Parts: sequence; C-alpha cells; structure tokens
Amino acid sequence: MTESIESSKAYPNQPKLAVGAVVFKDQEILLVKRGNAPAKGIWAIPGGSVKLGETLNQAAQREVLEETGITIKAGEPVYSFESIEYDEKGAVKFHYYIVDMEAEYLDGDVIPGDDADDAAWVSADDLKNLNVNQKTLELLQQKYSFG
Repeated sequence: MTESIESSKAYPNQPKLAVGAVVFKDQEILLVKRGNAPAKGIWAIPGGSVKLGETLNQAAQREVLEETGITIKAGEPVYSFESIEYDEKGAVKFHYYIVDMEAEYLDGDVIPGDDADDAAWVSADDLKNLNVNQKTLELLQQKYSFG
C-alpha cells in the first residue's frame, strides 16, 4: 500500500469499523504480519476495514482472501475491541473498532498480499517466537485456549 493511501487512514474524523477472521486449520491459526501503520511489523489475525454496504461476514471473507489467498466462510462474532493510537501532541492518529469473526477454512494456499508483509499458519508453540498483537493473544487464549 502506498504512503498516500496509508496516511489517508490516519487522523480520522470518526472511528473506523474493522473486522478480523479467526481461521484454524490442522491445529494452526492463520496470522498475517501487518505491512502498514498502525500495527506495522506485528502479527495478528487477518482483517481490515469494512466497506460501506458490506456486511461483517463479507468484509472478513474479502480481507482474508486479499491478505492471505485463503478462502473462508465467516461465522459469528467472537471478540471485539477498540484500538486508539494518539500522536505525540495527543491527537487521535488512528481509531478502530474491531469485530473478530469465527471463520471456517475452505480452500487455498497462503500467499501474502494486499497490506500483509507475510502470512502463515502458526502453531501454538510458534506464537512464542513471533511479535504477536496483544489483543490477538488474548483472543486466542481466552476463547480457544490456544497459545
């Protein structure tokens, strides 16, 4: 993603709705390494902004396909949280409300794309070796006893 597109997400005039998808396959979780702010370089479940007119399920399915090449069927919400980042002057730089959906793996091989620098199926043991988003770790531990 170019800097102009990335920077257009900064300093919003209202919170942005985003979605994530919790996808398991063979005792591993699908994670992406974020390529852009606000979480550049951090591993998390795949997802992104919900477009106008798009349901949470449609957004989750689209985002996972764009970021990982994996086709899923999104189910029910399992976790939600706010993410607010302030700049050095105290202005809101990013403000997202994120709804994570449970999802079923359908098809595909992992190929990082869109704003993901990397994507992989990750075992519970491998989580310890990655810089994983704290909310992702909480979700996986609390809802799935994973990690």
